[in-house]
Amino acid sequence: MSLAGKTLFITGASRGIGLAIGLRAARDGANVVIAAKTAQAHKHLPGTIFTAAEEIEKAGGKALPVLVDVRDEASVQDAVERAVAAFGGIDICVNNASAISLTGTAATDMKRFDLMHQVNLRGTFLTSKACLPHLKRAANPHILALSPPLDLSPRWFGPHVAYSMAKYGMSLCMLGMAEELRGDGIACNGLWPRTGIATAAIQFALAGDEGMRMCRTPDIMADAAYAIFNRPARECTGQFFIDDILLYEEGVRDFDVYRVDPSRPLMPDFFVPDWAVPPPGVSMGAV
Repeated sequence: MSLAGKTLFITGASRGIGLAIGLRAARDGANVVIAAKTAQAHKHLPGTIFTAAEEIEKAGGKALPVLVDVRDEASVQDAVERAVAAFGGIDICVNNASAISLTGTAATDMKRFDLMHQVNLRGTFLTSKACLPHLKRAANPHILALSPPLDLSPRWFGPHVAYSMAKYGMSLCMLGMAEELRGDGIACNGLWPRTGIATAAIQFALAGDEGMRMCRTPDIMADAAYAIFNRPARECTGQFFIDDILLYEEGVRDFDVYRVDPSRPLMPDFFVPDWAVPPPGVSMGAV
């Protein structure tokens, strides 16, 4: 298993899960295109496309930081062209960029509704489409969306229907593209965490510092994505993976190494279906 020499185009890769996926690939000597919108440091959100590029290079990879707004077609197309000019092609497209607002219908203003659908759904469709001509020429091409299994239970929609529609829209892209691109040998899959992942979204938008202690680190998602990318694309498509179930299949048995604070119970994530039970020996309680 190796991603040496492969080129990954990752949206929202200046921090969090996107950066972790890039760093895992960089350890193999991969090329990582950091396609994100943060060029200057934010007072609350750590990381820019340039600090991410430094981390990628220190980890052993080659980095291309590109300022990208995934809502804008010209911006995405320009970033893809720059990636191909720098590295000769694109092997893996990771749709990680996402916007979130856990509000009900009356409390969701249309500006926020549009943002979530433009970043999550439109951004996934647009980025995948822009990378497509180059993926068709790759040896083992993958498109991955950080999106949940398609479980249309009302409990996932009632509290925040606008966000749920936008997030499941990413999954629908993978479902449809997997079938459409099956003959081209391009794998299209979704990957979702069982628990909260310790990112800025958890810390500043959802659960604060205490919530962070009840999360797993982004490394679990990075390791799971790495496993997907090393599977044969023609044999691994149209699937929606849960991080720890996938890694258990890969032989991982110690999941406590991914906990931020083993003394705290794990916070369940949204959208995890009832069928996705934890692997043997994996507990959501405190260790």
